[in-house]
Amino acid sequence: SLPQYTREDVKKHKNPSDRIWVTYAGEVFDITDFVDLHPGGNRILLAAGGALEPFWALYGVHKSEHVMEILQEYKVGVLSPEDKEEPCDVSDPYSGDPSRHPILKVNSQKPFNAEPPPELLTDSFITPNELFFKRNHLPVPNINPDKFQLVVDRPPGAKQGKPLKLSLKDLKAKFAQHEVTATLQCAGNRRSEMNAIKQVKGLDWGTAAISTARWAGVRLRDVLLDAGYTEDTPNLLHVQFEGLDQDITGTKYGASISFKRAMSKDHEVLLAYEMNGEELPKDHGFPLRVIVPGVVGARNVKWLGRIIVSAEESPSHWQQNDYKGFNPNVDWDTVDFSSSPAIQDLPVQSAITEPRPGEKITPNHDGNVTIKGYAWSGGGKEIVRVDVSLDGGKTWKVAELTGEEKEGLAWAWKIWRLEAAIPVECNEMTIICKAVDNNYNVQPDSVAPIWNLRGVLNNAWHRISVTVDQDEH
Repeated sequence: SLPQYTREDVKKHKNPSDRIWVTYAGEVFDITDFVDLHPGGNRILLAAGGALEPFWALYGVHKSEHVMEILQEYKVGVLSPEDKEEPCDVSDPYSGDPSRHPILKVNSQKPFNAEPPPELLTDSFITPNELFFKRNHLPVPNINPDKFQLVVDRPPGAKQGKPLKLSLKDLKAKFAQHEVTATLQCAGNRRSEMNAIKQVKGLDWGTAAISTARWAGVRLRDVLLDAGYTEDTPNLLHVQFEGLDQDITGTKYGASISFKRAMSKDHEVLLAYEMNGEELPKDHGFPLRVIVPGVVGARNVKWLGRIIVSAEESPSHWQQNDYKGFNPNVDWDTVDFSSSPAIQDLPVQSAITEPRPGEKITPNHDGNVTIKGYAWSGGGKEIVRVDVSLDGGKTWKVAELTGEEKEGLAWAWKIWRLEAAIPVECNEMTIICKAVDNNYNVQPDSVAPIWNLRGVLNNAWHRISVTVDQDEH
């Protein structure tokens, strides 16, 4: 007897003025009157106009009889049985791409590039796989894990002339498993702030092209030793990685790191087949990818197919003619990509995740507000301090840091938090954060002096402006 609705009908109900609708298990619910009662606050609005399932998959507490009973009180209809997903166009090279979580902010659809809402990044030290930022350069390849083989070229003059070939089973059986918790960051993280200075070429990333996971696999060093390489093998300076993702011309994604880093025990370079205790998701390189802790995301090649040890860097476009930094006055008419080294270690970085820019914040009963964010530095350097200002940089307070305790080099971010008082007369404020690593590297105070035509390496102080609702206090 309940009315039927299509998913398009539901999409029209995303805000209180139109009523807030969601779907679950083929049913439609009007949750407008429940929003203020939701224990998780207004985060329920992330699902407005769409399905609850992807969000409840992240927050298992919802899967209880009590929650289902509450939801049923707001039922207004059912989904039309004719309402089906659009048919897949098999002629489209991206038709085999996996489904993604609807909460992600999509910066490009083909290839798929997206980041999570920043406030969800600092909910936990480890980023859930569904929320981990997605950075693809080409269509996601469809790889049969049972037929997969990693090809590793042998050293020059090796007795075994043929390349070493390793199946996924070979890798798991032949080499000891190693785990590392590492943060990956896209070179273009926070590019939108550079676009605000002067338009650059590249995806308009916000502050969430960065995430942290627990990776498991085998050390690259062990595989190279098995192929016949040693630290002293002469004339070898670089390790090239070739992905199995390719464009319509057959050109594959590729990148390289130094041979010294690849062979280092301390740098823990990994050929990973697990992410947060699960097999690698398709978007993150299934069945095998490279994890180079402390290094720009572009060198962490996904869908790894081949390893070449060479005197030269990878000839790939993404190694030679992209992911490099330049003087602010270099433009596309004068740029010479051969004049600048490829980005490897990334500089010290931090950003504010809560509150959001432009948000109206309400002090708690003590007159305080909570500020949250992340901080990270490349090359294994550990974050030792984050400074936060609530008055545009006039005064500073030190935030509380949480993270993983680890001996040796530090590969993962720190989540930071500050609870501080707001002056009673304050109605608007500019919040700033800046981080310091254990080499006392610091962030530059503004974006303009580090602007570059590709919009990479933005690690300026992060600033947001908010308004203060003193009437509610």
